[in-house]
Amino acid sequence: QVQLVESGGGWVQAGGSLRLSCAASGRTSSRYALGWFRQAPGKERQFVATIAWTGPTTYYADSVKGRFTISRDYAKNTVYLQMNSLKPEDTAVYYCAAGMQPIGNSARYDYWGRGTQVTVSS
Repeated sequence: QVQLVESGGGWVQAGGSLRLSCAASGRTSSRYALGWFRQAPGKERQFVATIAWTGPTTYYADSVKGRFTISRDYAKNTVYLQMNSLKPEDTAVYYCAAGMQPIGNSARYDYWGRGTQVTVSS
């Protein structure tokens, strides 16, 4: 079992920044790829970014490339999502997930956090 706890969400004006954190725990949590997904009201869950459990491999959704950066602190078993130049359309609940591969398919992730709300006002 892997437990994931997100933090860092909140309210910000358009153009602002937030940094989300996801603390992973569990016996093998350090061996999983960690990803971020988001879900806005009335919409399907959407891939945001993912990072491999080893090495610098990262992938981003086109909608966040150049604005968001995913990173991982192996010592703390924590993944971060630095979000800059935020837009109102980034408003959603952001979820952290753990899976065997750093891919954008949410069905391939085995463990999920409860999510953290991000609200961007115009």
